[in-house]
Amino acid sequence: MGDIPAWAVRLRAERRDKLWTQREMARQLAEAADPRTRARLPERESLVRMIKDWEAGRHKPKDPYRLLYCRVFVLGEAELFGDDPASTTRGSTPFTGEIEALELARRVTASDVGNETLERLESAVDDLAMAYQGTPPAELLERVRQHLSYVSHLIDAKKTFTEHRRLLTAGGWLALLASTCHIDLRQFTAAATWLQTTAQLAKHAEHPEIAAWCLETEAWQAVTTGDYRRALALTQGAQAIAPRSSSAYIQATAQEGRIWARLGSGPETRDALNRVARLVSPLSMPEYPEHHYRYDPSKSEAYVATTLSWLGDPAAESYARQVLARLESAADGLVRPRRAASARLDLALALLATDQPDEAGQLALTTITSGVLVPSNYWRAREVIGAIETRRMPEAAELREAYRELSGPE
Repeated sequence: MGDIPAWAVRLRAERRDKLWTQREMARQLAEAADPRTRARLPERESLVRMIKDWEAGRHKPKDPYRLLYCRVFVLGEAELFGDDPASTTRGSTPFTGEIEALELARRVTASDVGNETLERLESAVDDLAMAYQGTPPAELLERVRQHLSYVSHLIDAKKTFTEHRRLLTAGGWLALLASTCHIDLRQFTAAATWLQTTAQLAKHAEHPEIAAWCLETEAWQAVTTGDYRRALALTQGAQAIAPRSSSAYIQATAQEGRIWARLGSGPETRDALNRVARLVSPLSMPEYPEHHYRYDPSKSEAYVATTLSWLGDPAAESYARQVLARLESAADGLVRPRRAASARLDLALALLATDQPDEAGQLALTTITSGVLVPSNYWRAREVIGAIETRRMPEAAELREAYRELSGPE
């Protein structure tokens, strides 16, 4: 590719990172356009030919295509279309070594995509999912993107049908984790793009659990933006397609309970909680309970605390205290700082419902200044701060200032 301009190499690399064909790229560009612009775009086949020319460096995209590319890839125009070869890739990171190790192992076995390569990749996927709780989302996202790039590199390699399906499944889990990290960072356009990719990979891999997690993840995003009716429809859709014994099914049921609580629907909330209890009761602790896509019984307890606190149920306080005490003691040998931060906000909300604002304010301040609260949960801190401000407590100003330091101007 030595004679191909850096920007053309970049366009192809960004597309392949998302595991898209050139035809899918054309569809993404069309969907990124407003209705008026979309009506003026050429036929799909013509757009595919243009993409081939652009990636070969024969012509450089002009407006509106430059803008559409920037929207789809969530990158600035200078970053995407600049001529600096140094920006052709996202650069070497401390995690590039993980990919180099995978590639070296593949070459040692003298295979295009063999069982050993896939096992190592699947193990890496599990490692990343287990790192979710304790790793800042931006840092984890960089590692996930490196592995997705490697999956993309292997897509065209020689392999059996079974190996191809396993590769797509690994890519599906990675794309799902990428979308989750983007939601945590409130980068919703990028999250939506990765969710679309996840859904496509799940379909081609014939993997209903990944497809269900895709809907459940989108439901969580809707909860963070207050779109509870849409979130409810998504989580019920996830239950409809998830295997009944899967973690995705339990998670979607638990999410439904939380959404009913936000809607103030007590009977529906308790029905969902009862269904989750029946699903969780026969479960033993999984081998890796910190795995983000493995449902463990302790997670159920945390969800009960959240759900009851959102419902305003007086029982929320005792549940939240038990959950927080267990998380802070790390009794099971696992440190879950982000789950502990959520538990403090649950307890703060429960304390406000029982007119104990002093302790609620202290818990909120501890959470806001902990350094582990991710942007997707800022709204929960705002909710507690708003309730304390309504009571005109002297601590409100300190809380608001701490929150402003955390979130920056909104």
